Amino acid sequence: MACGSKSTLPDPLEAGWKGSPVCQKVLDNADLRILKCTFPPGVGHEKHFHAKHFGYTLVGSTFRIEDTTGIREVNVPTGTDFYNDGIDWHRVLNIGDSTAVFLIVEPK
Repeated sequence: MACGSKSTLPDPLEAGWKGSPVCQKVLDNADLRILKCTFPPGVGHEKHFHAKHFGYTLVGSTFRIEDTTGIREVNVPTGTDFYNDGIDWHRVLNIGDSTAVFLIVEPK
């Protein structure tokens, strides 16, 4: 997590959308946790935090993202990768017309 302290928010695996999970574990061992997160159109990810992670967009779409900087709409193309040292909190909503799929790789 960016701020370095334990969050009271759920992590991406625990957070879902309207009571349903959007992420599933692909791998969880002593070194890594890998999640696959799937967002059909109109589905999002409720408010959650992220630990340090690398992400890869298997299938892209357009998202409305809310975080500490405000609300914005972002096109996330297929094949996009990203890395950060953590996110204190954000929530997202797929406002595009395709089902987006991401891999999230978290070092332990």
